[in-house]
Amino acid sequence: MSFWTPYADASFVASIAAFTRQHITPVADQIDKDDVYPIRIMKQLARDGLSSISLPQEYGGKGSDFTQTVALFEEVSVGSAAVGVSLITTFQAQTIINQFGSDDLKRRYLPEFGNGMLASYALTEAKHGSDIRRLDTKAVLQGDHWVITGEKSFITSGSAAEFFVILAETPVGVSVFAVPAATQNLSTYVGGNSETFGLRNGPHVNLRLQGVKVPFDHLIGIEGKGIRQALTTLDYSRTLAAAISIGIARAAFGAALRYTRNRVAFDRKVLEFQGIQWYFAEMLAEIDAARLLVYRAAKALDTHEDIERYASAAKLLASNCATRVASQAIEVCGAHGVQETTPYGRYLRDAKSYEIAGGSKEVLMNTIGKYLMKLDPATL
Repeated sequence: MSFWTPYADASFVASIAAFTRQHITPVADQIDKDDVYPIRIMKQLARDGLSSISLPQEYGGKGSDFTQTVALFEEVSVGSAAVGVSLITTFQAQTIINQFGSDDLKRRYLPEFGNGMLASYALTEAKHGSDIRRLDTKAVLQGDHWVITGEKSFITSGSAAEFFVILAETPVGVSVFAVPAATQNLSTYVGGNSETFGLRNGPHVNLRLQGVKVPFDHLIGIEGKGIRQALTTLDYSRTLAAAISIGIARAAFGAALRYTRNRVAFDRKVLEFQGIQWYFAEMLAEIDAARLLVYRAAKALDTHEDIERYASAAKLLASNCATRVASQAIEVCGAHGVQETTPYGRYLRDAKSYEIAGGSKEVLMNTIGKYLMKLDPATL
């Protein structure tokens, strides 16, 4: 019986936990140290049908609900948040196509995710950061092709991506395009500020588009509606980002609890000290509360009910929880917690990074604030 109550199918959760223990946890520190994309693990997840778990069965997916999908992200991230992040960028690419793409585009690309296609979601530009309302990357229609010119910066998972979803501005407005990585005149390079101290799944890359041509039907959704499409996709992925943070918190909590149960100080096990028990009690309460909210957010994705509210709240609470738990885990382990040979530094770096990546706490609070401004007071 698992210490952590499974909110998805128990046998499914147990199988992912077993996969994580066997294939992910043993290499997690090396992935972080080398800052490499975990290609072998991602391909194995695809072979097991997990990288396309939420896609409809007609496109090669499992058609699972988001409770199941959240459980997948939580469990793999107990082993390595870098694997969770690698999974989430592929999820973002397939989600925006599944939500907004034409039937032809879906039939062409969605089955490839089940075959292991690795993807990246290219929104960010050097001069604009999180502000995607105006972009320097431009797309113009020439005959039956779009021609895209510009540069994207700090693109997560870009070092191994075989497919990109790219935001570019057309004369109508910000739009979204499907661009295979092998497309002519598209290239990547590692810039001077590409490495981060956490969530290290390969250095972020800059994506250079020098007159990249894609067919007309590679426009995803409606021209000029790219901001709304991108934000909708982020609402989905923020719930999964929250699940990754829960995985980090669980990993830090578990490692610290195991250590303090065995470590002897002043003739007693460290965990026998009441003060240490209080720290663990607070950590457990925070994790339990954040997990409940994350799975409530998963339900909102399935029912299409208040998605922006629950997704933003889940990521806000879970990312804060992960950072506090990772920091407290170091504290209760003392000198053991700060050693390079233990994983606590990775937990803290990953947790703090996810307070910023995928929507900072300020962006999340703004989203919740806007939601409240639209609220009918009579419903309170």
